[in-house]
Amino acid sequence: MTNSMQKVIEKILKETPGLKGRRIAQKAGTDHKSVNSFLHKHKAIFAQDSNYCWSLAQSVDQVLELDSPWVTANSFEQSLLQTGCLLSSGFNSVLVKIPGGCKILLIAADRLLALLNQIVPIKKDVAIDLTECAMTKSFLSRVGFFDHLDKRVNVIPKRPNVSSAKIYQGNSDTLVEFGAIDLQQKNKELIVQLGTRFVQQSDSRYETAALTIFSELIGNVREHSKSPIPGFAALQKYEGKRKHIQTVVSDSGLGIAKTLRPSLKKHYHSLYKLYNEKNIQSDAGLVKVTLSKGEISRFGSGRGLGFKSSREQATKFDAEFSVRQDRFYLNFKYKNGKLVDVEQHLGIPKIMGTHLCFDFFVDDG
Repeated sequence: MTNSMQKVIEKILKETPGLKGRRIAQKAGTDHKSVNSFLHKHKAIFAQDSNYCWSLAQSVDQVLELDSPWVTANSFEQSLLQTGCLLSSGFNSVLVKIPGGCKILLIAADRLLALLNQIVPIKKDVAIDLTECAMTKSFLSRVGFFDHLDKRVNVIPKRPNVSSAKIYQGNSDTLVEFGAIDLQQKNKELIVQLGTRFVQQSDSRYETAALTIFSELIGNVREHSKSPIPGFAALQKYEGKRKHIQTVVSDSGLGIAKTLRPSLKKHYHSLYKLYNEKNIQSDAGLVKVTLSKGEISRFGSGRGLGFKSSREQATKFDAEFSVRQDRFYLNFKYKNGKLVDVEQHLGIPKIMGTHLCFDFFVDDG
């Protein structure tokens, strides 16, 4: 029965694509409910558009399937590594599949959003399939993911008509929705919103740290990004054994190493000798020094690339932070105000820009 129904529907849609389920059932001479049920169970074969019309699904060259139940930064990168680079491959179409029961941490949603927005401009067909994961779709809608996702990305089964972020903007005590970073403005409202929510969910001891970090990092995107793809920032508090506030600031610009390298020979000769080669190891080494010691500027002024005060605040509260660059990412860990470990992941698939995440572990605020 299944094979015969599939062949009948495929024949109908090959001859007349863009039909609603009821019309397909009429042409197939069977009942509407059976056809609709079959179509929804076989979305790898049949695709539904925003008007509820069905066509044959296009074949997809690359599929990135995220792991369940929790998608962390590391599991996201592992899935991406297994799939291969989506930006530099010669394939023409990409599908991101979110399996049933899958939950996505803010840091992973941030990297996924940046990656999808970077793929579309290079003329690839891009889709994200949330058919099996209604809860994750609801979360992404609530955090403003779809508001900042390029309109050319096909959301399966369909985009929310109105995002929950727009309906409930600012109403959550534990969330600041993704906000775009305007390269022409100081983004004061976004900085204050992030800082205020952070302090509400921790305590007044964090006020200076929060405002410093958001001001510097968002200002850094504004000053250095130069990308036509908007950057964004967001915040979420997580409960559990160690309550923590996770904040992300992301852009699709040149990245830290490429921004600094032209100034090394003139202003930082010792660093130039160590990191003048243009490869992943050299880039990672330069970024590690920049974020662990600070005061390295493309102008040689000692002001730093907008990380000095942020790093000092993170150190004071033993925060963990990570930075994702073109082909690598680094995780910095502090204990008792000292840097105790920098975990390196080199040779991962490309995502352009700088994607920063701070995790502050806090008591009940």
